[in-house]
Amino acid sequence: MFTALSRQPCQQTGLRILYKMPAVVTLIFLGLSIAVIITITLVQVNRKEVLSPGLKYGIVLDAGSSRTTAYVYEWPAEKQNNTGVVSQTFKCNVKGPGISSYGSNPQEIATPINDCMNKIKEKIPFHLHRSTPVYLGATAGMRLLRLQNESAANEVLESIQNYFTTQPFEFRGAQIITGQEEGVYGWITANYLMGNFLEKNIFNSWVHPHGAETTGAFDLGGASTQISFIPEETAEASNSTLQVQLYGYEYSVYTHSFQCYGRDEAEKKLLALILQNSSDKSRITNPCYPRNYETILTMTYLYGSLCTAFLRPQNYDPSQTVRISGTGQPALCRAAASGLFDFTACRDRKDCSFNGIYQPKVKGKFVLPFMLPKFDEMYARSYCFSANYIYHLLIHGYKFNAETWPQIHFQKEVGNSSIAWSLGYMLTLTNMIPAESDRIWFPMNPSLFAGLLLFFTALALLCLIFLVYSCVVSRMRKNACHVEHVFAAE
Repeated sequence: MFTALSRQPCQQTGLRILYKMPAVVTLIFLGLSIAVIITITLVQVNRKEVLSPGLKYGIVLDAGSSRTTAYVYEWPAEKQNNTGVVSQTFKCNVKGPGISSYGSNPQEIATPINDCMNKIKEKIPFHLHRSTPVYLGATAGMRLLRLQNESAANEVLESIQNYFTTQPFEFRGAQIITGQEEGVYGWITANYLMGNFLEKNIFNSWVHPHGAETTGAFDLGGASTQISFIPEETAEASNSTLQVQLYGYEYSVYTHSFQCYGRDEAEKKLLALILQNSSDKSRITNPCYPRNYETILTMTYLYGSLCTAFLRPQNYDPSQTVRISGTGQPALCRAAASGLFDFTACRDRKDCSFNGIYQPKVKGKFVLPFMLPKFDEMYARSYCFSANYIYHLLIHGYKFNAETWPQIHFQKEVGNSSIAWSLGYMLTLTNMIPAESDRIWFPMNPSLFAGLLLFFTALALLCLIFLVYSCVVSRMRKNACHVEHVFAAE
């Protein structure tokens, strides 16, 4: 009886098969788990795509002396040699005068700016509003206001700062840029648009053009004028040369800004000088105005700026008016325009422009982004003065001659982008904006992939553990049967 009962477990073949069934099922699950792990890994790795990080946007407000213009720029987020390949996508002219005119009522500056900002919101994708930087750069008008009334200038900037706290964009400050900065940013704009920094090769990649010559730049604003170029020889005065780094290359640019020599301020100075030499302080004639044209201007208009303050009469009355009659005399207008410059201070030096300012010999092509606005009485009456003033500035001031004059190109835009310092400003600022790395697109959501990988790896491990356990148990059973046979034989 004892022997029969002891042999029973080792003789039940059906029961042994039953014990093997879980091991077979486990082996199947192990194989499937490994197959799934290999499959999803291969698909995730081999089917991934490298995506461009997309576009970034930037907004620059060019707060000039006579008007403010808002520009929207975009560039690829991965950038090119640490500088964004920037293009202008939208431009909006802010209604009203320049921000320096709001010195006595800074709280009113937000309304005209807001009209443009509402249009800009529609041009930039909504989800990028918070990450889009906004910069406001103020030029000669605000430089003059700061010199004349620093607290008023600060209140204007503070009012702008307060306005942008209510906007969805990332406002990075309103600052008054120097004349040199304005000049060199204009130079950057001109050369960028002319393709002197980058060009596309046959592989559609951006490369530095081989042997490209840079272009000089003029800018004639309302309150100042700038000239910027790379001279043949090293500039004499270190403070007249700025180092610029763009797209992995460094440039030494001569640049100078002449405060109070913008078109508007120069004309005010001409009128103030005519009035100074007139016996009748209530009525003067202007040879630059068209014949029989008349207008009435206030003393505040003529002498309210620092550029003409030194010409104020002793009995200066801001509310007093002056009637100005045009005589349309080109020769006298030309002589009056020439009198605004001090050419004698250079003492026949070739490396001098006017007012004793050092300037190396001009070199290469130049662009002058000066264009009179659409017809407006204020500008139409001054066409004769503007033409004579620009002539003397270029010929006798900047020393262009019959040989170099054809190198000057008068244009407002290249392609769809304005030749304004704001684009150069944006290009320089993108050197400080971190580039984004390429985005990787996977066919499976990374979280889902990680979850599946973890699940099937755990399942495979459990199957493996169960199989090892089953193998050990099976071995123990086999050893037990062997012992039974031994005892049975004895």
